[in-house]
Amino acid sequence: MTGYRLAIFDFDGTLADSADWVFGIMNDVARRYGFREIDAAEREALRGRPNREVIRALGVPVWKLPQIAAHMRSLVREKADDIPLFPWTPGLLAELADAGVKVAVASSNDRDTILSILGPETAVHVSAVEGGAALFGKAAKFRRLMRQFGVSPAETVCIGDEHRDVEAAQQAGAASIAVTWGFATLPALAAARPTALAADAAELARLILSGRS
Repeated sequence: MTGYRLAIFDFDGTLADSADWVFGIMNDVARRYGFREIDAAEREALRGRPNREVIRALGVPVWKLPQIAAHMRSLVREKADDIPLFPWTPGLLAELADAGVKVAVASSNDRDTILSILGPETAVHVSAVEGGAALFGKAAKFRRLMRQFGVSPAETVCIGDEHRDVEAAQQAGAASIAVTWGFATLPALAAARPTALAADAAELARLILSGRS
């Protein structure tokens, strides 16, 4: 295999350096929706657990997840100017697009918010954005993007920084690369059994372009 034809990226923690901002507002969201507040030490401990375990540990009512997600989307929309990309994001997406890889983003954030944070010079390298994904609903977004580009699961790789990103790729039949610079810890990502792990952007680009993840 010479390389993947379609690379689908998560946004928060993968392309955008939003973790500190998210955790900065999390206790306010907890008070609003009635789940447990956490301190910095517990935040680090939760990074080592799968997403469903995190939800249970915080006591988040499952039926409130859509409301919480909608509220978070609105907060990100309001504060988009405060959320930076990782320094390597523009160069990485440009390299992939220049090599002929279709680059897409699938995220719980709104499409317009994602494009705003990317900025026009970086967004030009992105062929499609699927926003508004449910917390555990990315597999449907992945399948839609594969149909849109006429690409098979074997030609697709999904990139993310959380257990649920790997899980969604597996559900869609695609390969997955877990990046170690986002929310989840390396042991937590390895336990999810992604196709490959990437510690930096250069390694990630190599895995995508070689198709050897």
